[in-house]
Amino acid sequence: MPTLSDDVELVLAAQRGDLDSFNALVTRYQNAAYSVAYRLLGDPFRASDAAQEAFIHAYRKIHDFRGGSFRAWLLRIVTNGVYDRLRYEKRRPADSIEDLPGAEGDDGAPLAAPDASPEQAAEQRDLQRAIQDCLSGLSDDQRTTLVMFDIEDYSYQEVADTTASQLGTVKSRLSRARLAMRRCLEAKRELFADVFRLDS
Repeated sequence: MPTLSDDVELVLAAQRGDLDSFNALVTRYQNAAYSVAYRLLGDPFRASDAAQEAFIHAYRKIHDFRGGSFRAWLLRIVTNGVYDRLRYEKRRPADSIEDLPGAEGDDGAPLAAPDASPEQAAEQRDLQRAIQDCLSGLSDDQRTTLVMFDIEDYSYQEVADTTASQLGTVKSRLSRARLAMRRCLEAKRELFADVFRLDS
């Protein structure tokens, strides 16, 4: 795993105008940026756009980076960009069929395992859709915290750094987000096969 000093060397070189060093940072963190954007947006094409826009913004603002964790700084740009996009979309009504779920731009849930039966594949798609629906129902802060901690496996401190929050706030948001997700998924129990059912 890259160390903080590795990132600092690349950032300093990028700040001096070395494009190769910035590209090395992109290569290092593009999966993390995409993954967070995908979990927050629930759509691979929009997530890819959001991650790309975040790197463009980071490149333009690289001289504003003042140290600390580059990953946290970058993911703050990703999450801020995602929520700017979501606020814009809420203000802009869908005015064509391409904007609706299921249109060409929406490739649906991830593919099932190759050895899954048709029934298992359908169950997995339903489960993925239910999880994403429940994630989308969380507040922005709760969704970001849950995605980063429980799905992306960031530490409390990394989540706090990325969201510019206190550790206590992160833990509180995580607790509330987990409770909300559990309640939401319990309300969708009929979608799950026995293997996916939550314990009573």
